[in-house]
Order: sequence, then structure tokens, then C-alpha cells
Amino acid sequence: MQFSIAHEDQGSKARVGLITTSRGTIRTPIFMPVGTAGSVKSVPQDVLAQQIQADIILANTYHLYLRPGTKVLDAAGGLHTFMGWDRPILTDSGGYQVYSLSKNCKLTEAGATFRSHIDGSTHLFTPESVVDIQRSIGSDIMMVLDECTPYPCSYAYAQSSMERTHRWLKRGCDYFDATQTESNRHQQLFPIVQGGIYKDLRIQSAATIAAADRPGNAIGGVCHPTGQLYEITELVCGILPKEKPRYLMGVGTPRDLLECIALGVDMFDCVMPTRNGRNGMLFTTQGIINITNKKWKTDFSPIDSQLGGYVSSTYSKAYLSHLMHTKELLGAYLASVHNLTFYLWLVDQAREEIGKNSFTVWKNHILKTIMTKI
Repeated sequence: MQFSIAHEDQGSKARVGLITTSRGTIRTPIFMPVGTAGSVKSVPQDVLAQQIQADIILANTYHLYLRPGTKVLDAAGGLHTFMGWDRPILTDSGGYQVYSLSKNCKLTEAGATFRSHIDGSTHLFTPESVVDIQRSIGSDIMMVLDECTPYPCSYAYAQSSMERTHRWLKRGCDYFDATQTESNRHQQLFPIVQGGIYKDLRIQSAATIAAADRPGNAIGGVCHPTGQLYEITELVCGILPKEKPRYLMGVGTPRDLLECIALGVDMFDCVMPTRNGRNGMLFTTQGIINITNKKWKTDFSPIDSQLGGYVSSTYSKAYLSHLMHTKELLGAYLASVHNLTFYLWLVDQAREEIGKNSFTVWKNHILKTIMTKI
């Protein structure tokens, strides 16, 4: 994997880059649609590639480990073949799901012992085993096992958690390097910055992650309601090496994407466009729409003619409103495709504006429109 910076914005820390992998190139800044269990909910792979134009998608180690399991993935030749997707895939280590979904999760130096949310069976994730699982998945970018520090938590807990994450990082990296072969050399491993809301811990963690000298770096644990997302992101980006891609995990709203691009982030993922779409919230170039509101029942204009794309330009707001109210499956599909098209359009526009050194002015202007409820 190689990362090159094509242009840096003169008015911010935003940059346009290119991640080159054996399965294709990834234009940055980029948004990665979330395909947790090997599927972006309700959206076929050909639509992701051709209409939405996603360069990369995200899948999840925890969910794929439980179903269909590594035996099936090994037999299929990896997730790419299994799901019919020939572009890059990034996998989260599953650590967040272990802590948030499973019952009776227990953390020790060895790893995380948890019970499946599906059948209650007991499993152990270690820094080494999550590498093996991601080897079976065949993801192009893998994540180390970490603990996503809970919120709220004490300084002492955040420090202890961060230090254990750093010890797990060394074990994961050592095992990854020891098990690298010609057949899996395309896979790369990213470490994750933790430290909760505590700035000195974030500084320490970012320095540790930078010293690991991997091809890219991730920033985790920022999805908490403290309002410190931008402050922590700016702090961490100032420490992580400039010449490597920075991935902000689980973020977020269109505003969060643009503000964090301005701080130097290159990669994002979030379930928001598909999850909110399935519940009737549409992100458009004119503002945010709740398509289930009565006002759209007889609005026969396209969902978003300015955005373009087949779904957004062909189907009317009234029709999508009807589908949502009647709970037709097509409604979830159209809303998901539209929202993902919007997100990929947004980062595409960001790349264009960065290239013209007009990113900050454009960002401040467009946010006044796209974040307004209409």
C-alpha cells in the first residue's frame, strides 16, 4: 500500500491524496460505506461501485467471525470473492462490538473474552487472533485489537485502558509481521489512537501509534457526546505523521466530515447515511429532509436533481414518502442509495475545492445549506 499527497489546501490542513492498493486506488479524503456483515444494508455491490462510486467499503471482524465464520470465508477464498466485491475492503477489529454488543465481556492482558449476542457462546479475541480472522476475511486494511474506552470513565481507567491497548498493539504488530507471506502481503495493519477525552493521554497515545510506523493510522473513541471531537482530532492529527493516511473511525455527520477534513483527516466511515435513510432522513444538497413528513406527500419533484445520480434524479419525494409509509423494501433501498450518493458526492466536492485552495470558504458556505432542516 502506498499513500501520496497530491495537493494541500492553503487555508486549512485539508489535503487530497491517493491510497494505492493491489485492488485499486482510493481517492482521499474518502467516505467508506459500512458493510458490517459483508453487505451494505439493502445496497447491491454493483450499485456501490457504479452508481455510488465507492472506492472502498468497511466490514466488521466481530460479525463476520460469528457469521458466516472463518471456515466459510477460507473456503470461499475471502470476503471479496464471497460477496462479489473486487475493490478494497477495510475491517474493524471488532473490539467495539465486543464491548457494546456482547454480554459479560471481560478484559484481561490476554485479550477480550465475550459471549456472542447471537447464541450466548463464549469466545476470546486476542491481538493475535483478530489478525488471523482478518487474514481469513482478506481485508486490504486491517485494524489492531483495541479497547474503545467507554464514556464516561475516570482518568485512571482511560489511562489503564490506553496502556493495555498499546501493549496489544505491539503483540498484534509482531504477530502480523511474523505471519506475513507473499499471498497476504497486500494486507496492511493500522494502529488506533485511544485515550478518551483526556488530552495528555491522547498526546501520549498518538505518539505511541506514530512510533509503531505502520502504513496508516486510525483515531478511535471519538464518538461521545462531549463536543470535543474537533479539538481531539486536531490535537491528534498534529502528532500523527503527515505522510500517512489518517482514519477517523465512526464519524459521522456531513458537518463532522468537512470539519475534520479541514483538520487533516483522510478516511471516514459511519452507518449514518444508511441507518438514517432507512428511517426516513435524507441528506440533500438543499438540506436535511424527513421524507415521512406530510409536506412531501404530493411533492413530485426529484429527490435531489442537483445531486445527480439515477436514484436521486429519477424518483420523486412523493414516491419515496409513499414507500416509507407503506414500509416497502424499495424505500430503504432508494433512501440508502441516495444518502450514500450524497456522502460520496460531498467528499468528491471537498477534493475538488481543496485542489483549488478554496476549501474553507466552500465548506463554510455549503454547511449553511446542507445542515438545514427543510
